[in-house]
Amino acid sequence: MSESTTHHTVETLALVGVGGFGGAIARYVAGQFVAGPAGTMLVNTVGSFALGVLVYEAVHLGRLSSAARLTATTGFLSSFTTYSTFAVETAGLAPAWALANVAGSYALGLAGVLAGRTLVRRTGRRGE
Repeated sequence: MSESTTHHTVETLALVGVGGFGGAIARYVAGQFVAGPAGTMLVNTVGSFALGVLVYEAVHLGRLSSAARLTATTGFLSSFTTYSTFAVETAGLAPAWALANVAGSYALGLAGVLAGRTLVRRTGRRGE
């Protein structure tokens, strides 16, 4: 591995780590206000919305640097949102509630991404 590649790898890991630290703290704080499956559904929906904004922004506007996007998506949002907690909480629910939690989480997650994408599409124009 060349020195340049090593530097790039260390920088990338640092960006993901900083974002991940922030996302984990934000997830913990959010859980203090809204606990249990409702809290998990809330953070996953908010995270899906933010990811929809960032991915659509990257593809169609490109205003954010790749470093900022990496820090926000792979770093922050990956540790803010939580599939494993969703799975464990769902497994602990009565069957009807578990089904409602799965359906609601997937529906709200998709709605969040679509809302984020729509927001960028309506408010942003390349070159403005």
